[in-house]
Amino acid sequence: MLSSRWLVTGSAGMLGTDLLAVLDGVPGIETTAVTRAELDVTDPAAVRAAVAGHDVVVNAAAWTDVDGAEAQEAAATAVNGAAVRNLAGACAEQGAVLLHVSTDYVFDGRGTSPYPEDAPTDPLNAYGRSKLVGEQAVLELLPTLGYVVRTAWLYGEHGGNFVATMLKLAGRMDRLTVVDDQRGQPTWSLELARQLVALGRAARQGTAPAGVYHGTASGETTWFGLARAAFELSGLDPERIGPTTSDAFVRPAPRPGYSVLGHDRWSAAGLKPLPEWRESLAAALRRPAFARLTQPADDTPESE
Repeated sequence: MLSSRWLVTGSAGMLGTDLLAVLDGVPGIETTAVTRAELDVTDPAAVRAAVAGHDVVVNAAAWTDVDGAEAQEAAATAVNGAAVRNLAGACAEQGAVLLHVSTDYVFDGRGTSPYPEDAPTDPLNAYGRSKLVGEQAVLELLPTLGYVVRTAWLYGEHGGNFVATMLKLAGRMDRLTVVDDQRGQPTWSLELARQLVALGRAARQGTAPAGVYHGTASGETTWFGLARAAFELSGLDPERIGPTTSDAFVRPAPRPGYSVLGHDRWSAAGLKPLPEWRESLAAALRRPAFARLTQPADDTPESE
């Protein structure tokens, strides 16, 4: 068994927390977890010191405020672009594998069929542009040790996300309207964490070619379809949710209308793509953190 030391940045986030849980169950892996407060990824010297002694680095640290990036593009790019260059440079010096989590927002969202991994990029907002800068740094500085894993529509137990929001609103509102003109692939953060760990292990074994992979669930739906599925699988009435268009929810950053990604590259690494989105959603909703959201409040006074 090939032992290795892994560094996870952004370890307190939704994906980072799941990564730590997955890595904890893998024999032969020693994990170092660093939160945003513990490691300033925009500081090259701090990044170099953190990476030293590690074989695999998983970068789950990111500026994730899509709308905020429109007004603060330089700040977003510092975290999503320049900081990733710091990590890639440190990994190049160390000879370490870098798994960098990116986004579907590097595409223009005007497609009509799944974007392959080598499709031309053309971000339509500041967040997407900032993430593309990070991707380019990884591919430039780590041609044989750099892995860009694009994901989208992420939800999980350990952070704010669309699925949790819908289930919370179910207890407060009789009717909801949800956008039905944006298509994508709802992706469970725990499934993505498992895939990242599998990819990192394959990279260490020399069986996974470096480059771009798409880490999204198989299949596709709309936000409306996802909301209805979350209700149905949680035992709630999906008819309480009605469709609407993006025009009803104008936001500072334009959203891609089509965020469906292709998964052909996984076969080169000897790995299967992530499971179908509805199958993963059903499994996620059985987890305690989600199940609690649909349980009625207990107003019975505690006994003394």
